[in-house]
Amino acid sequence: MTWSQILTFVLATTLLVTSPGPNGVLIARTVPTSGRAAGFATILGFFAAFYVHGTLSILGISIILTKSAIAFAIVKYLGAAYLCWIGVKALVAAWRGVATVPAVTPARRRRTLLKAFGEGFLTNGLNPKVSMFYLAVFPQFIPLNAHPVAWAFLLVYLHSMINVIWFSSIVLLFSKLTRVTRGGRFQRWLKAVTGGVFISFGLKLATLRPSV
Repeated sequence: MTWSQILTFVLATTLLVTSPGPNGVLIARTVPTSGRAAGFATILGFFAAFYVHGTLSILGISIILTKSAIAFAIVKYLGAAYLCWIGVKALVAAWRGVATVPAVTPARRRRTLLKAFGEGFLTNGLNPKVSMFYLAVFPQFIPLNAHPVAWAFLLVYLHSMINVIWFSSIVLLFSKLTRVTRGGRFQRWLKAVTGGVFISFGLKLATLRPSV
């Protein structure tokens, strides 16, 4: 994998992480009532869940790549369609205009650190979009002649650290940062860029051929 490929992956995952989703909603509900420590515990739960998704995806892809060319083609085209679907949805949202993200009602009860970790782990762990994302992008970023598990976990690590950095920033600068990211102009710009990047990823994956 070249540095340009790593930077491309970092760009794509950064766009994915910073887009509104269940992880951001959970942080917005947790921090106001339970404090920064609970927010960081939630982020740690996110971090752990990425490795569950990564392990399951890596095991599945390893079997597919080594056992069946037909299965690889099926996964390749499904992954390409999924990435293009994400891109088209984002472009449509940018074209129509993204409504301001509504305020999230804070949780009524203060969370313990263990409960905050568990909520973060379950919220991210039960989100099938993470595994779908890994299944779609791993084949085009893992060198086929390299050790697939090591490279795949490098990608998982990069994704998880981007998540940690982004949501840690939100926890530390919650009031200012959420006000900026909820703005309609910012959301339209983010969706437009995300759409273009993911459609290009999908087209690239559709033309990927395994070396034999």
